Amino acid sequence: MSQKEKMHTGELYLPGDAEIMAEQTLCLEKLYDFNATRPSEYEKREKMLAEMFAEIGEGCYIEPPLHSNWGGKHCHFGKNVYANFNLTLVDDTHIYVGDGTMLAPNVVIATAGHPILPALREKAFQYNAPVHIGKNCWLGAGVLVMPGVSIGEGSVIGAGSVVTKDIPAGVVAVGNPCKVLREIGEKDKKYYFGEREIDYTDPDIAAAFAEDKE
Repeated sequence: MSQKEKMHTGELYLPGDAEIMAEQTLCLEKLYDFNATRPSEYEKREKMLAEMFAEIGEGCYIEPPLHSNWGGKHCHFGKNVYANFNLTLVDDTHIYVGDGTMLAPNVVIATAGHPILPALREKAFQYNAPVHIGKNCWLGAGVLVMPGVSIGEGSVIGAGSVVTKDIPAGVVAVGNPCKVLREIGEKDKKYYFGEREIDYTDPDIAAAFAEDKE
């Protein structure tokens, strides 16, 4: 098995392999060009992301600068994913992000790890484990998602959290290490921030819920 093939099996491999480095450099060239685009070049960015990513759905927006080991080559984004500036994707193997998920500034999603044994690290061995993030999640500013983690649909990860283990669907989770704080429930249907109530008579909010029922 080649070093490149081992990237996606979870086995230890050498990321400095010549075949890997040659392909990775081409991906990073595309990423460089994406980060050099102007704010008005929205359509150009969309076309570039379609070429850079393994999959990217309609309506996705990624605010430069984007940082990525492979320029998104191993990233699978659904529809209407929003990522604010300084998103870091350590995409040495696959990252999956579901429809409608929001990523705040300085989020890091990492698939790469290094062995604890110093003798192996000295030789630059690495392993990778995929990350799965469900639909309609919200990851707050500075969230770190570690290799092999899954985050369930609709969950919210509080700012600054370090996600080292799987998080179920439909919860608010915070901390280092990140732990479930509570389920998303009836209170969240009434309040959106502190004691600020959701105004269901607002035309825009009413229209949004009407669309969901269609």
